Amino acid sequence: MHILTYFGDSMLLIPTAVIMALLLRWKNDDRRAVWFWLLAFGCAGAVVSISKIAFLGFGIGSVRFNFTGFSGHSAMSATLWPVMLWLLTGRLARGWRLAALAIGYLIPLLVGISRLALDAHSPSEVISGLLLGYTLSSAFLIAQRGMRPHGFSLAQLAVALLLPVLLFSQGRVATTQQFLQRLSAQLAGIEQPWTRADLLNQRR
Repeated sequence: MHILTYFGDSMLLIPTAVIMALLLRWKNDDRRAVWFWLLAFGCAGAVVSISKIAFLGFGIGSVRFNFTGFSGHSAMSATLWPVMLWLLTGRLARGWRLAALAIGYLIPLLVGISRLALDAHSPSEVISGLLLGYTLSSAFLIAQRGMRPHGFSLAQLAVALLLPVLLFSQGRVATTQQFLQRLSAQLAGIEQPWTRADLLNQRR
């Protein structure tokens, strides 16, 4: 499960998103695609961060749905992987492209399941995160439906995937959650950030 969940870790996804922006500038004739992509990925990160700060700093969540903010792993992976697979298979036959796109949509679902299995999030947080990410990636792909990225040679593909593969092999985990906890506490002027236990205690 830890391997699956790493497909949604910021340590892997943020550098990969930057590489994708460079590849879109190089391999796509639509020069606006880079900005569309950065907007989509940035929106995912911003919405997730705002929802987490709202809870960690100010206790804004839902007791009923056990919701403390969007699952970042789910949202960010659902934003990135469908676009990544679309980009890398731009010149393959339609059948292969559709298969790759299906894999791109499947990976975030598996990431979400892994987050539930690891008890890192509630179902509402995973589902909302997936919906957020899928909405943003699908909007990007719809905007690019008339475009086909240029193909990659094996050498180009190896260079493009070098950093993501190295990051995945090292398995270093991002510390974004700890950063958001500290930031939220400072913004709210409290000593300790809110926790899920604090939220659920409101039921009593």
